[in-house]
Amino acid sequence: MTASSTSDFADYIASLPRILAGAAALFRDARGWVLLVEPNYRDGWALPGGTVESDRNETPRQGARRETLEEIGLDRPLGRLLAVDWSVGPGRPPLVAYLYDGGILDEDDLKAIRLQEEELLSWRLVPREEITGHLLGALGHRVLAALDALADGSGPVELENGHPAG
Repeated sequence: MTASSTSDFADYIASLPRILAGAAALFRDARGWVLLVEPNYRDGWALPGGTVESDRNETPRQGARRETLEEIGLDRPLGRLLAVDWSVGPGRPPLVAYLYDGGILDEDDLKAIRLQEEELLSWRLVPREEITGHLLGALGHRVLAALDALADGSGPVELENGHPAG
């Protein structure tokens, strides 16, 4: 590849649309209640997870595991992919959000949670019927779709803004 074609390729790549990638883990307790975390940098609650560091060749699964370790101090292998959500929002590029099965946390796991104090205020377990009251917008619907996929053994589900695509 010549210097000119290398420069042309770099210009081409720079001209492509941008999308963000995020990944999270869906942890539950023995009752099926979902583990949520309370960020200090925005309204509403969230799941353990965050931005995939794609510039460092991180995959969504690796990102979800890394973020889980950073945010709640648990380093656990993640289960299957439950949902992929194309989410658009004001003031940011589109987001592709990956949601993985984090599994069931027992009492020892819950006692081992250590919050990342720079970003999180607290954590709690929430029953299904309270999910959309804590998780705003598409995220709440994404979690409900993922819980349905877990319950019926289907998935992963394809979502657009938290709702089934198509």
